[in-house]
Amino acid sequence: MNLVELTERLHAIRDRNDWQQFHSPKNLAMAASVEMSELVEIFQWLTEDQSRQLPADKLAHAGQEIGDIVLYLLLLCSELGLDMNEVVRSKLADSERRFS
Repeated sequence: MNLVELTERLHAIRDRNDWQQFHSPKNLAMAASVEMSELVEIFQWLTEDQSRQLPADKLAHAGQEIGDIVLYLLLLCSELGLDMNEVVRSKLADSERRFS
């Protein structure tokens, strides 16, 4: 599944639930930040080694939080009129220039 299809599915959920009124860029950025905090909480107080060897339940929880973050970022790109593929490609190219 590509990002366009994922965004369309997200929009369908959003529209079915009348959530677009809440999906301002500000709110979506804040929601992504909250989800990122929830991801960080999973790793809080772990050693480096522990963070690389999460038990199955914590790994699944981390996956759920990462999914939330990505979905909010897709919605944010949509609201701002940005193409996520292009944004990521551009940033990667910039990193390759700067750090290669």
